[in-house]
Amino acid sequence: MLLRDIAHARTGDKGNRSTLSVIAYEAKHYPLIEKWLTPERVKAHFQGIVQGSVDRYCLPHLGALNFVLNGSLGGGVTRSLAQDAHGKCLASGLLAMVLSEAESTASFMRNN
Repeated sequence: MLLRDIAHARTGDKGNRSTLSVIAYEAKHYPLIEKWLTPERVKAHFQGIVQGSVDRYCLPHLGALNFVLNGSLGGGVTRSLAQDAHGKCLASGLLAMVLSEAESTASFMRNN
């Protein structure tokens, strides 16, 4: 199962960091997202893009996680030569993440 099956995402930028929010479509899917989207997994998913740390902030009442991807914009919007200097594609990239097949699919099927 892909993350996009149970959540949507938004991205913003400030300097050389990108902020990425992942919001569950339904509150019942938030615990799965919270379990599987660790800072380590997010950094590994963006290997080669995120040069610094990944900080995670949990917002359970909103059914959302907010990630700060430090060192992810090639020096910042005005200094980067990247086509996506604002990092807007990072949200789509994260939504392509595969959640653990056995557990996530079973949980998803039980709750739908």
